[in-house]
Amino acid sequence: MPHILETQGLSRTFNGFHAVSNVNLSVQEGSIHALIGPNGAGKTTCFNLLTRFIDATAGRIRFQGQDITRTPADAVARMGLVRSFQISAVFGQLSVFENVRLALQRRRGHSMDWWRSDRALAVYDERTRELLDEAGLSAWAGHAAGELPYGRKRALELATTLALEPRVLLLDEPMAGMGAEDIAHAASLIRQAARGRTVLMVEHNLSVVADLCDRITVLARGEVLAEGDYATVSRDPRVVEAYLGHGHAGQRKHHNTRSGEEASHG
Repeated sequence: MPHILETQGLSRTFNGFHAVSNVNLSVQEGSIHALIGPNGAGKTTCFNLLTRFIDATAGRIRFQGQDITRTPADAVARMGLVRSFQISAVFGQLSVFENVRLALQRRRGHSMDWWRSDRALAVYDERTRELLDEAGLSAWAGHAAGELPYGRKRALELATTLALEPRVLLLDEPMAGMGAEDIAHAASLIRQAARGRTVLMVEHNLSVVADLCDRITVLARGEVLAEGDYATVSRDPRVVEAYLGHGHAGQRKHHNTRSGEEASHG
């Protein structure tokens, strides 16, 4: 399969600190690819670079064969490189249905649709219902988004992200803060969302990574430490040492591991 997203020598320095250093990443189209590593490895910084939230100090980024190293973040999102965040972002006072419909309006690019009547916005209703059904949220459609349990809020965030019709979906710790039942539901949603698109995810729950991902890139101290399928990277002595050295021994058995890395240096 062709590579839909690639970096060459991608680097970012903050006041002399090398958060990301010479990262070469190749994400195959149609795959689920994980970016893992101990806290402070550079994972979230990589996400911020790929989605153009911050500028690279050095290196290049190519998306669908096009150089996007200096392309503005909003233009990159419109091209189909769309991300979610560690913290769920929904409009709490709007209904679940309205949140998804608003995301569809944003995809169309007409911000003044916000002020149009429900009748005028009915063109979005069918697709809204489809997305809610895919996310397992049909029963919650009329509820205020702020009233949703945490796991369902993350499902709503995924539905609103899918409304933007991404070619590549970047998920930043989608399982963070979830219990076992919500994790199983979220994993199912991600597997379904991956049909017909590419997923790149940062995730600390290694059992999820093992079950979901086709390929894994391991970062440590801002550099690529290893790459391959789960069986390959989990046996790599350098990977074992990196996790043991950061207090992550046996993480494969855990279901609720949260990241403490900061967005700018993560």
